Amino acid sequence: MDQRKKNRMVSNRESARRSRLRKQKHLDELKTQLSQLRMENNQVMATISVTMQHYTNVEAENLVLRAQVTELSRRLDSLNQIESIMSQPVDSGWGGTEFVDEFMGNSLSCVYANLPILAASDMIPY
Repeated sequence: MDQRKKNRMVSNRESARRSRLRKQKHLDELKTQLSQLRMENNQVMATISVTMQHYTNVEAENLVLRAQVTELSRRLDSLNQIESIMSQPVDSGWGGTEFVDEFMGNSLSCVYANLPILAASDMIPY
């Protein structure tokens, strides 16, 4: 009976040792996985940050382009008005001074005719 008890104790100790080794191995694997996931998370966060910066830059550029479209549309309207006035026949009642007065009185013609487009990305507050 003593021999059976001894054998059983030895077997139990060996089983407990193997169980501890399995638990330790599993814990080590989880720590490795945690480390890998943290690195991957950092990479994803860096990618998101770069993407957000690109988005912000594109959004600023889009605002500048919209301002330029507005400016160019105003200029085009002004030029179309000038072209319309210039294409009218001379005998339509337009005298020399009346044409100049009409042209100079048209704020779009005078103000926007020779101005550069001033919109830039640094003009837009964030």
